[in-house]
Amino acid sequence: MSISKFIVLGANGYIGRHMVKMLSTKAYDVLAVDIQASSMVEDIPYMQLDIIDRTLVEEAGLSSDFIIVLAGLTGTYNSFENYEQYIKVNEIGLLNVLNSIRKYSKKPRVIFSSTRLVYKGNENPIMEDGEKEGKTIYAINKLACENILKAYENVFKIPYTIFRTCVPYGNLFNDNYSFGTIGFFLKNAKDGKPIVLYGDGSMRRTFTHIEDVCEQILLAGMHPDALNMTYNVGGESFSLFEVANLFAKKYNIKLKFCPWPDNDLLIESGHTVFNSERIEKLLNRPLKHKLKDWICSNE
Repeated sequence: MSISKFIVLGANGYIGRHMVKMLSTKAYDVLAVDIQASSMVEDIPYMQLDIIDRTLVEEAGLSSDFIIVLAGLTGTYNSFENYEQYIKVNEIGLLNVLNSIRKYSKKPRVIFSSTRLVYKGNENPIMEDGEKEGKTIYAINKLACENILKAYENVFKIPYTIFRTCVPYGNLFNDNYSFGTIGFFLKNAKDGKPIVLYGDGSMRRTFTHIEDVCEQILLAGMHPDALNMTYNVGGESFSLFEVANLFAKKYNIKLKFCPWPDNDLLIESGHTVFNSERIEKLLNRPLKHKLKDWICSNE
């Protein structure tokens, strides 16, 4: 039986390097690709590539069984300041990749990482067909990319699977860094500084450890029943206050509440708690990590 070949675009990013690490432990044929000169994961075949350069993407030869697209610019308000680069990297980059593989007789399945920010906030758990709302250029990029994938499947039969992640956390490389919201909480806690919450911290999110994020994306992305499907990545639901308070108790620090800055309030998406029944039914496997246990064990 042949070994599946994976190409990971954005291999040096937070999810990307964890995905490369996971793939390598499972003995798949892996090529890590990013814009930097070298890989952040040792002993993995690596290609430097700027995906906004159409000619370079064409010449790269992205023939494989699966292409995991994790490349792109993330962010919220700053996407308004740098909209040209966001459109180039997040949308044109994907288009360049799809155009380069559409001529292949055997087309790889494109596994695409999207975001909670495509949804309009809702107090109830949000299903994949929930109401969409792009409040930032970044969110609009992701919505556009999801539709681009559907268009290329329709016209060129390029298969895809889309995954929307809410709040990832954790680190399999070291204990000194975590991503985004949890990373901010962790850094302040370790520095002995108060954790600042906007409003009353009541906004709820779905939190997923990075290992569980990667496993869900990988296992569902390869599953035959996930062809041309979209999934919410499963996790645990907490308010921002609940999570901050766990850090406060462990590190004996205070919480500080302040009014929402005007710009942040305008782009705040509200409650985004995922209904992840679709992926849970597909994979039928429990999460490996619990947020409370992770915080308690973090040194």
